[in-house]
Amino acid sequence: MRKNLFLTIFSLALFFGATSAQAFCPVCVVAVGAGLELSHYLGIDDTITGLWIGALLFSLSIWTLDWLKKKKYKLAGKNFLVFFTFYSLTILPLYWSKLIGQPMHSLWGIDKLVLGIFFGSIVFFLGGMLNLFLKKKNDEKVYFPFQKVVIPVGLLFLLSFIFYFLTK
Repeated sequence: MRKNLFLTIFSLALFFGATSAQAFCPVCVVAVGAGLELSHYLGIDDTITGLWIGALLFSLSIWTLDWLKKKKYKLAGKNFLVFFTFYSLTILPLYWSKLIGQPMHSLWGIDKLVLGIFFGSIVFFLGGMLNLFLKKKNDEKVYFPFQKVVIPVGLLFLLSFIFYFLTK
């Protein structure tokens, strides 16, 4: 109960503390975090949970890179370093706690969490690119309110449904 209360307060603080929209804005991060918590609470398959973890890691990495760019930090290989750090700090503890690497928790011969993290990261990236493409095609204007959030998170929901039926 305390964990859920903490996550709710933390998510609200991120949401209301956001100052401006970035490549992947704080609303996206909160939406992905909320989806992750909901899927875990409902006992949804590890592949689907992994999708949300991957999207969260990807969006946090992009958010961190945007922040470093604003602060004008010059660091060789910072893109690789940021992504490597976020993904390592998530995947390694999951592996050490034996949540990753169990032979019975695999799909297509790949651990379900790792598979989900991979696909979640790719789909969230593609959702961001689709948003940018649509904006460029429409004279830098969005087609509908919150397009920047709806497209990546919507694609993530769609992929979640696909994996739900694949793992059912």
